[in-house]
Parts: sequence; structure tokens; C-alpha cells
Amino acid sequence: MPDAVKVGFVPFSAAARGILVVFCDEAMKFGAATSKALGDTAAVVKRAAAASKFKGKGASTLDILAPEGLKAGRLIVVGTGKAADIKESDVLKFGGVLAGKIRGAEAVTVMAELPSGAMTAGQAASVASGVLLRAYAFDRYKTKKKDDDDTNASVAVSIAVDDVAAAKKAFAPDGHIVDGVILARDLVNEPPNVLFPVEFARRASELKKLGVVVEVLDIKAMEKLGMGALLGVSQGSTQPGRMVIMRWNGGKKGEQPVAFVGKGVTFDTGGISIKPSGSMEEMKGDMGGAACVVGLMHALAGRKARLNVVGAIGIVENMPDGNAQRPGDIVTSMSGQTIEIINTDAEGRLVLADVLWYVKEKFKPKFMVDLATLTGAILVALGTEHAGLFSNNDELSERLYAVGQATGEKVWRLPMGPEYDKMMDSQFADMKNAGARNGGSITAAQFLQRFVGDTPWAHLDIAGTAMGAPKTEINQSWGSGYGVRLLDRLVSDYYEAKK
Repeated sequence: MPDAVKVGFVPFSAAARGILVVFCDEAMKFGAATSKALGDTAAVVKRAAAASKFKGKGASTLDILAPEGLKAGRLIVVGTGKAADIKESDVLKFGGVLAGKIRGAEAVTVMAELPSGAMTAGQAASVASGVLLRAYAFDRYKTKKKDDDDTNASVAVSIAVDDVAAAKKAFAPDGHIVDGVILARDLVNEPPNVLFPVEFARRASELKKLGVVVEVLDIKAMEKLGMGALLGVSQGSTQPGRMVIMRWNGGKKGEQPVAFVGKGVTFDTGGISIKPSGSMEEMKGDMGGAACVVGLMHALAGRKARLNVVGAIGIVENMPDGNAQRPGDIVTSMSGQTIEIINTDAEGRLVLADVLWYVKEKFKPKFMVDLATLTGAILVALGTEHAGLFSNNDELSERLYAVGQATGEKVWRLPMGPEYDKMMDSQFADMKNAGARNGGSITAAQFLQRFVGDTPWAHLDIAGTAMGAPKTEINQSWGSGYGVRLLDRLVSDYYEAKK
């Protein structure tokens, strides 16, 4: 969690410290405990709201300095909109909104009460999570700070609740999920000269501290397995590739696991099919899928999820060395299928092909979900609001859509079919690694489907959501950590053993 922000829970009766944060609806109505804490200051709020045209709309704020009648130096009112319309994901956003207003404070008290009454323990935990997610900043490489830069100042946020014990219990797993998101963000934000494949594998190996079983496969091990697709991508780099297998055994011994697979290209020049120089620095984030899988495994192990999970990532650097893969090369994947290289910048699917096959064959999971910053075409189709979803299984797709709506990490299913599959046929090999320009995200998914067999599978193209997406109420970082909350929720809602 961000070191600069500490979150705790206190009873409603605790005296407010520093900044006081309260919630109201569009009718400017407060809950009973909030009204009691405000006392005569409620009239001041109504006058200030009228003067500033604040109407309590969802995620809007009213900031009052030195409010008359309160010991608190500032009062921040967060609008919730219509009480009947408040969704679970909205409460998380409220936490993020208030976190954006408390910069420079030493102490903050948040009244976790909606106009309809005290927040549930889960809602109070969501507020805490929203605060921590919004507070995240990646500035470890800045040696000079501006005079007014107080982002590193320590802020104590006390969330006043009806039941302190229940709120702490509800936040215990949520805190680990926040940690997982922040780990994923850190990995995406790191510069590529720091986070090369071997270092990425080392950081993933730190999950051993949480009880995750971690195995790292080097070049020789992958050569022995016949992973020609993955190795072909990495051969042009002086940084050797790695594959990392992470296993969380929280279910019954021998119980079939669920599996998550991530693309981990720590830097993607495009190889011989080199990319234009404009914005190429953003290709340090081409490992957003692998970052999500590591963050997810951290979250699941931290909260001791009650099921068996496999997380697998292929980590490479795609460089245009004299030894680099060429357009026209033919490689043999671990599956035995041959692939003609049409475009060396269509490299992520080659990495995933071998990792998906390995996971399918070795672990025989209930399902596999892969995540990859795979195609620019998905940005053209869906922008940055949804990840692209492709699948061979309707039930898995419907569940991913449902948890996407619940968490705000949305997905949208796109079509697949044999007509698209034909676009990946090669006259020289079993398939080629790139189709025509049209339907680029779909043909990439069709390629991956050739390596999953009959296993229920979903592919998430997160090129528009994992990095460089618009800032939100709960994320001000270039790397978003997209997918950790989505997939943790998928597991907890549908696959995890109940207590």
C-alpha cells in the first residue's frame, strides 16, 4: 500500500481530526451520525452549497475552509447522487474522490455514512480501498521535488464506522487486493532497463513469501520443452527470456486449478519489423498482462483464496539484433504446430502460444484466461473504456462481463469464427503469426485459440486499459493495474470454495 497514506477504522463517536469528510445526496441530506457530527455547521454547508451551485451529484465535492462550528480545519462534502442509484463500484470511487482532495493533510476523518444510514462493512472497506488506490504514485526515480510537492507527506485517514471490528474484517482481504493492484502498477511503470526479463522473474519469485510455489524456466529449460515460438521472440535480445509458473494451492489437494496466463514483453521495439519512434517509450508497458497475473497471484495468496490457481507468464524482450527473428522465418511451437513469421511485431501471440499450451498440458485447468497488451486494433474498436474479450466458452464470457460491470474493469466480447481463422492460414506453415489489417484483434485471438484445445478459455486484449488509459477517480498512474480486481472477483464470485 502507499507508504504516505495510512488507513484505519474508528467509531462514529471518535473526535474528528484534521479534515472532516462527509457524504450527502442530491437532496443535500446527511445520515444521522453525520448530522450529529456537523451540528450547527449543517446550515453553513447548505449556504456554501447554494453559493457554489453544489447539488450533491455523484463524485462531486464541496470544500469548505475553516467551517464555523467545527474543530476540523476543513470540511469536504462528497456527493453521492441519488441514494437509490448508488452502486458498489461507486463507493470505491467515492474513496478515490476524497483522496484526491486531501493532499497536504496530516489527518483526515471520513464519516462512512450514506444519507440512508451507516455504510456496510463492505462499503467502508471499499472507501478505504479507493483512498489507497488513488493515493498511489510512481515517483521513485525523481531526485528533486517541487517546493509544493507534499505527495510523500504521511497522511492518517481515519474512517469512522458503525462497527469497527466488522469494517476491519471486511478490509482484510480488500487490502491484499489493493496490494496486488499496486504491485501490477509498479511493474508496468518500471523502466525497461530496470525491469528486464530476469529481474521480472526475480520479482515474481518474491511471491514465495506469501506461500506461492514459484518455478522459473530459463532458456535451456524452454529449449528442452520445444518452445520455439517464445524463444524466437527473445533471440534478438541480449536479455534472456524466462517463463515463470506460480501456483497457489489454497484448495483441496489434487483439485483441478484455474489458470491465468500473461504476456510479458518487457520492451517491444517490434523487432526487425521495427515500430515508428513516436511513443515507442510506452512499449515498456507491453508486459501489462504478466504484471496483472503477478498482482493477481499476490492478491489471492495474500487473502488466502480457497482454491488452486496457476499463474503463468512468458517474459521476453523483442529487439532488432543481428540474431533477431526475421519475417519469413518458420518456427515450431511447443504444440508441434509450425508458424510462419509475417511480422516480428506480432510477437506477443507467439509468447502466449507456448505458455498456453504448457499450462493446458501440464495442469489441465478448469479454464484459462490470458491477458495481453496484444493489438493496437483493440484501441480502434473499443477505445480505453473496455478490454476486448474473446472466448470459446459462453459461461466464462458471461461471468467475466458480470464481474467487469461490478468492478468497473469492463470487458466487451467480440466475435470469433472459422471465417476469421482462415485469415491466419499460411502457404508454407500450419499458420502465420499475422493476418490482414482488418479484424486485427480478432485474428490475433483466432491464432491463440489454436493453442488451447478444448479447455474453456478467454483472451483479454488489454492494450487500451493496462497503460496510458485516461486517469480515473481511483487511478492517476500511467500503469493502471487493470485486471487484478476483475479476475479476483471472478474467482471469488464463481470458483472459490465458500466458507
